[in-house]
Amino acid sequence: MKKFLLLTVVLALGLPAATYAQGTLKVGTVDMNRAFKEFNKTKDSEKKINDAKDAAKKEYDDRAENYKKALEEINKLSQQLEAPALSQDAKSAKAKERDEKIANIKNMEREINDFRQTRERQLQEQAMRMRENLVKEITDVIMERVKASGYDLVFDKSGQSTNFIAVLMYSKDSMDFTTDVITALNKRPVTTTTTEKPATSPATTTTTTSPAASPKKP
Repeated sequence: MKKFLLLTVVLALGLPAATYAQGTLKVGTVDMNRAFKEFNKTKDSEKKINDAKDAAKKEYDDRAENYKKALEEINKLSQQLEAPALSQDAKSAKAKERDEKIANIKNMEREINDFRQTRERQLQEQAMRMRENLVKEITDVIMERVKASGYDLVFDKSGQSTNFIAVLMYSKDSMDFTTDVITALNKRPVTTTTTEKPATSPATTTTTTSPAASPKKP
C-alpha cells in the first residue's frame, strides 16, 4: 500500500520513480506575492499608475466644471426667456442662442462619458502591462537561480487553486529562496524607460446640429 501511494505521488509530479528513489530531486519554493511587493520597481510602477489616475481625475473634473458652467448659462437664458418685457426679436435671438448651447452641451456630455470610459480602459491596460513586466523580471531572476542551483521543481508557495485553497500545503523554510530573489532583483541597475502615457483624449468638438432638449448632468 505504501509503495502504491509513493508511486502515485511520483506519477502525479510527472517524474520517473527512479529519480525520486535516488534522492536526486531538488525542490525549492518562492513566495511570489512577497517578491512582487518587495521589488523596488513595484512601488515605482504603482506611483506611475497613481499619477496617471490623478491626472485623469483632474482632466475629468475640468471637463465636468466646464459642463456645469455651460448648464448654468442655459438655465440663465431660459429664465430670461420667461421675462414678459422681452421683445419678440430679443426672445427669438435668446431662444436661438439657448438652442445652440443645448446642442453643444449634449456633445460635451457625450465627450465626458467617452473620456471616462476611455481613460478607465487605458489605465487598466497600463497597469496590466506594468504588472506583466514586473512578473517577467521576477521570473527571470528565479530561473537564473534555478539553473545555477540545479532545482528540479520550484513551487510558488503563495499560489492558490481555483477554490482559493493553498496549492502548496507545507514546505520547509530551508526550501524557500524568496529573500535571495528579492535581493537580486533590487540589486539590478535601474534602466531608464519612457513613462507610459495614455492615448490622447477624445477630440472636443461642438456642433449645432443636435435637436434642442433638456440637458442632463454627466
